[in-house]
Amino acid sequence: MPESIDQKTLEVHVRYFASLRDHAGKATETLLCAHERPFDLYSELKSRYAFTLAANELRVAINGKFSAMEDRIQDGDELVFIPPVSGG
Repeated sequence: MPESIDQKTLEVHVRYFASLRDHAGKATETLLCAHERPFDLYSELKSRYAFTLAANELRVAINGKFSAMEDRIQDGDELVFIPPVSGG
């Protein structure tokens, strides 16, 4: 009998700032996803919300700590995608 492949589903909380918030039309959302890295999750969200920024233009924080786009996402994590901002 062939083995079945179980794809892990994670519940994550996502916060958006600045232009990402404007494009998404919301500041936060809770998602079910099968992605293990912020990079992959952002790629899906970029398609969904027509974000114009590439992943390498963003900072990401996981549970309040700046992280790399290649770090692992865990069930229940809060991710914050932070675009570059200018100010005076």
